[in-house]
Amino acid sequence: MKTYSYSAKDALGNTSKGTIVAENERAFFEKISEKGLFCTNYKEVTSSKKSAHKFTTKELAYNCRQLSAMMSSGLTLVRSLDILYREQTNDACRNIWQDIYENVQKGESFSSSLMMQQGAFPPFLISMVAAGESSGSLDVIMKRMEAHYAKENKLNNTIKSAMIYPIILLVLTVAIVIAMFTFIMPIFVDLFESPEDMPALTRALNAFSDFLRQKWYICLAVVVALVFGIIYALKVPSIRLKFDKFLVTNPLFGNLIVKIYTGRFGRTLSSLYSAGLPMVECLQRSSAILGNSYIDDKFVTVVEEVKQGETLSSSIQRTEIFESMFCSIIYVGEEAGALDDILEKTADYYDEEADSAVARLVSMLEPLMIIILGIGVGLVIAGVLPALYGSFEGIS
Repeated sequence: MKTYSYSAKDALGNTSKGTIVAENERAFFEKISEKGLFCTNYKEVTSSKKSAHKFTTKELAYNCRQLSAMMSSGLTLVRSLDILYREQTNDACRNIWQDIYENVQKGESFSSSLMMQQGAFPPFLISMVAAGESSGSLDVIMKRMEAHYAKENKLNNTIKSAMIYPIILLVLTVAIVIAMFTFIMPIFVDLFESPEDMPALTRALNAFSDFLRQKWYICLAVVVALVFGIIYALKVPSIRLKFDKFLVTNPLFGNLIVKIYTGRFGRTLSSLYSAGLPMVECLQRSSAILGNSYIDDKFVTVVEEVKQGETLSSSIQRTEIFESMFCSIIYVGEEAGALDDILEKTADYYDEEADSAVARLVSMLEPLMIIILGIGVGLVIAGVLPALYGSFEGIS
């Protein structure tokens, strides 16, 4: 979508100015004509400015719920937006909704007004709002969006809560290992009369301990470089593709990741399809919301096959990403002509599976942290035991 600023005249010769969001120039002129205006001057607005605030899933669920309730009660969209922006407690949110309210008041569509807030709202929400405007069921769409983002928020909170313990354990593990090598190890090494008396393992651990104490800034620089290197590498398309493929195909936790993806994909596809969007756009939006470039790449083929008349279930089956049960359910939905209802029920099932998958994924991380801590402690003990034995012999 592009944003065009324009100057135009109406039938009475009155001049007006404004902005319109459209796919291309042709769509822009169609929207101008719908307003009963004759364009005298226009230009594409090319601004890289992003919104100062990106709405969280919790905020999206709340705002969608408020809009749905107000519009279902008979309030107009303009009046609903007026009330909504005044209710915002966050200044950034209030400014965004006020801007949307003013744009809609000027005659801009709700979806275009959302799109103008670059980066504030997800493309999925904008697509659903556009579909609701076209079908005249915006209140129903907002209700579905409230349910969708409420479930997204619940899943995000489940993941965050489950990750708290492993993160704390990881930090403690690193801190304990560093403390052992910088404070405890040097004390026991001093019990040896000379470096030549040290066993090979003790000499190696002592060298690492000295390096950690004297050249700690090099270790810090390596860690920082490694973190930024990984972040940069994941921005390279070819590397990102391999990493995303590893996430869903590795035998250790790939199946758990796929369950999470299946729940999100099924729920998104159900929402888009029931809103009346074309299947091709539904597939593109549903795969994009997963944020996995490997799945996106696979769905390019799925979209092409569906365009050529292939059934959705068989095309998705050939990607070898989702479970056979999920593909079979899609097949049943296609045959029964109730794909959106079946997908919605299936998404609920996979949401529960995703919660279990997150719990199992975290349960795999906890023993890994304990093993790392055990290895660190074991190495230090193995390195200092000869010194302890030597000191005991000296006493006897």
